[in-house]
Amino acid sequence: MNVRPTSPRSARSARITTGAIAAIAALGLLSLTACSSGTSGKNSEGKLKVVASFYPMEFLAKEIGGDHVSVSALTKPGVEPHDLELTPRQTGSLDEAGAIVYLKGLQPAVDKAIKQSSAKHVVDAASLTELEEHGTEVDGHEHGSGDDHDGHEGHEHKHEGGDPHIWLDPVKYAQVAKGVAKALGEADPDHKADFEKNADALANKLDGLHKKFEAGLKNRASDTFISTHAAFGYLAERYGLTEESVSGIDPESEPSAARMKDLHKVAEEHHVSTIFFETLASPKTAKTLASDLKLKTDVLDPLEGITDESKGDDYFEVMESNLAALRKALGTK
Repeated sequence: MNVRPTSPRSARSARITTGAIAAIAALGLLSLTACSSGTSGKNSEGKLKVVASFYPMEFLAKEIGGDHVSVSALTKPGVEPHDLELTPRQTGSLDEAGAIVYLKGLQPAVDKAIKQSSAKHVVDAASLTELEEHGTEVDGHEHGSGDDHDGHEGHEHKHEGGDPHIWLDPVKYAQVAKGVAKALGEADPDHKADFEKNADALANKLDGLHKKFEAGLKNRASDTFISTHAAFGYLAERYGLTEESVSGIDPESEPSAARMKDLHKVAEEHHVSTIFFETLASPKTAKTLASDLKLKTDVLDPLEGITDESKGDDYFEVMESNLAALRKALGTK
């Protein structure tokens, strides 16, 4: 049988066609891989990618998600959360996330980016408990130290314009934890039971912290403390204290001369011994006030971020340091 020889040109065409098909197939595989790792909300190890807005949300996500999640925080250690500006890369990470945990009303840049993102599973911690309006003075005596005056168990509430510092009240933080577990379970149903179990364990630890604050702040000589900014209103309400702050909710706002005069009067009338400042905001005003009144200074950490200067490595350690500082300043026995 006569076999017609293949011309060099035909062989080259066949090789080109085969190569082109292989390249197209490879590109398709890469595209599918990119889609599965980028838009599925999971990383290459199959863990749910969670983006948290700042430390208290990051802590919740890690404690509740455990080994099933990979958590990244938009606010890096040492950055004041209220002033955060997002990079394009951080904004892009929101679209790739399997879940986003944030606190609406605290970081305008984050609120805006999340509103514009295509993320499906987004949980606003502020919607999981009740927020209140707090100014430069918060008097917690009307609530009492042991009452859960919220009476809420993770239901949604209106919170526009309210004080966002809910994580400094262990009871409210536990309510938020339950809601975050629910959101993670919706994003990753295969591990829903583990998320709920972890949230229950965290809530138990927070209840233990709450009881430490209740017991530790009894038999005090004074009920009033002065802080840099109004971050501790919920804590004051929970334990029957009065917080007087130099500035309002925003730690960078400058106090008026009238406010400074009021604080002089408060310090004298309520036997205040200590002016508290924090690690992420400038302590200048607090130290000036303390110097004028010949009072001591100490750190009361609003836990908006953990740094080398923090008095503890995580939420619980810093909160216990806060308790020790309050006990000393309020003259507990």
